[in-house]
Amino acid sequence: MIKEVARSFRFAFEGVLQGWREERNFRIHCVFAVFTIILAFLLGFSIVKWSILLLTIGIVMGLELMNSSIERVVDLLTEEYHPVAKKAKDFAAGSVFIFSIIAVIIGFLLFAGPIIEIVL
Repeated sequence: MIKEVARSFRFAFEGVLQGWREERNFRIHCVFAVFTIILAFLLGFSIVKWSILLLTIGIVMGLELMNSSIERVVDLLTEEYHPVAKKAKDFAAGSVFIFSIIAVIIGFLLFAGPIIEIVL
């Protein structure tokens, strides 16, 4: 049982590493996440703000990996253009896009107050 759980964690970690190696957008999200976490640390975020921030980052990064996996499965199933395959890829990319916009809004709500206090 413990070996099976350890294998599952290893496979998941390998998926994250492959996402980093192969997916430009995942790397971009990771870099923004690091900068955002550093800024939140410098601004002394509360536990509630940390929870919201980390949840938001996790969802964006998870959606990006899910988008990449859907693209891979579609590519595996068909090498030629198919309108349904395009829709599947577009829907997956759209989910990342929508939540990324929401993440920017959440970031603005979390960071605007503390940054304004420092500036003023």
